[in-house]
Amino acid sequence: MALFASSVLPLSLLKSNSDPYRLFSTKKGFNLGFQKLKTRRLHRTKVVVHFAMFSENLLIGDLIATALSGGIALSILRFWEETAKRGVFDQKTNRKLVHISIGLVFMLCWPMFSSGQQGAILAAFIPGLNIIKMFLLGLGIWKDDATVKSMSRFGDHRELLKGPLYYALSITCACAIYWRYSPISIGLICNLCAGDGIADIVGRRFGKQKLPYNKNKSFAGSIAMAAAGLLASIGFLHYFSLFGYIQVNSKTVLGFLFISLAAALVESHPLSSELDDNLTVPLTSVLVGSLVL
Repeated sequence: MALFASSVLPLSLLKSNSDPYRLFSTKKGFNLGFQKLKTRRLHRTKVVVHFAMFSENLLIGDLIATALSGGIALSILRFWEETAKRGVFDQKTNRKLVHISIGLVFMLCWPMFSSGQQGAILAAFIPGLNIIKMFLLGLGIWKDDATVKSMSRFGDHRELLKGPLYYALSITCACAIYWRYSPISIGLICNLCAGDGIADIVGRRFGKQKLPYNKNKSFAGSIAMAAAGLLASIGFLHYFSLFGYIQVNSKTVLGFLFISLAAALVESHPLSSELDDNLTVPLTSVLVGSLVL
């Protein structure tokens, strides 16, 4: 199995005159190394793990990372398609498990890519392909009953032109525009995937007390959404901080709290159901995140 295909050194080091690959690479261009770095940005000693593959050709490394990430995403989709066909879960639960897992697992793969716009664009290529797939399936040009069943509420292929399409579009934009150095991308994907997905599962099971302004939503579901979105955001904040991409601080955590609360509030509004929460939750996350982060 190939190693992670990227340099995960802090951006400040990448911009310096020194060649980061000289610290780790061999003449064969393949290496796994460790280094302690003291960065002025973090004001503390940080252990940064450097994974390099084909270090003299970042494009090849990013293409390998794209293939690996795409393979992982496809494997997860196939797994949920099988559970849908076998009736392991009811259709709504299966759809939400797809909703929760795909975006979060994809974000776990981001350190495989190189720093800079090239890595971001090639990473965004993976959910970008899914946009095309949703169009083809939604328009009936491509027939795939297993995919339709795992991603739709009622088994109608036209449903893929709304929620699933907005979902893929949101993750693609978060990756290509904000990438792994911005907490906005973390807040957007975590509230879209973990928050919205958990809200539906918890709401259907424990949501007996409905919201006064929306009888289709419950207090339990909205609280679960805010909590899941916040916890997932904090978890990924720490995850990316291990690679030196982003700094953990109280301001960012507080910002995530505001994003999760706002996303849960918007998701619970009747207008969100009419427009589709896969559209309103990401837009809210970006808007609030731009103000507080």
